[in-house]
Amino acid sequence: MRLLVVEDEARLAAALQRGLQAEGFAVDVSGDGQDGLEMARHGGYDAMILDVMLPRLSGYRVVRQLRAEGNWVPVLMLSAKDGEYDQADGLDCGADDYLTKPFSYIVLLARLRALLRRGVHERPTVLAHGDVELDPAERRVMVAGAEVTLTAREFALLEYLMRRPGEVVSKIELLDHVWDAAVETAPNAVEVYVGYLRRKIGRDRLETVRGAGYRLAAVTGDAGVTGAPAEPPRGH
Repeated sequence: MRLLVVEDEARLAAALQRGLQAEGFAVDVSGDGQDGLEMARHGGYDAMILDVMLPRLSGYRVVRQLRAEGNWVPVLMLSAKDGEYDQADGLDCGADDYLTKPFSYIVLLARLRALLRRGVHERPTVLAHGDVELDPAERRVMVAGAEVTLTAREFALLEYLMRRPGEVVSKIELLDHVWDAAVETAPNAVEVYVGYLRRKIGRDRLETVRGAGYRLAAVTGDAGVTGAPAEPPRGH
């Protein structure tokens, strides 16, 4: 397995390189964000260990750029920034895991092995289907280039469907994953919110598969988008 370590603390970078090589990995090292980005683009790495605070280009910008280019190399982000918002920023911008300094080398190695088991799969930070784009981190939805305002429930419903592109999703599954299982929900809640969502994103973009459930359709154009706000029924 070939790894890239992008870390500007020379002693830490050297220690990581020695330790990982002793585990049988082939390891390249860069101490600069811009150089690390170029190496990640062309090196064919199986995984990447990426510091946040780097010269020229931060780790956040490196991983954002890689994901924007369709490069899905697994990224374990390292940082002395241990706030919960710092960790959320790292994961939201495209990293697969986040480890704060100082860290246990045993834990780093275990997390790295976990990333390698998952392999390289497309994990976009912004979901897209046809001309609908959904950004989970910024809670923003764009339809045919125009922003559409959704309630929290409508957003959760659309996000779940967009994470299952092309699949028919049953009402029961939507109730299990979009509604709180601990709260009693009216049986027609899914139908009601599907209706709200259709009015906002366009009827043709959300299909009913009779007797099975719902499926997102990849269409372009306005497709009946109104963007009109809807009042959710009480108790849903």
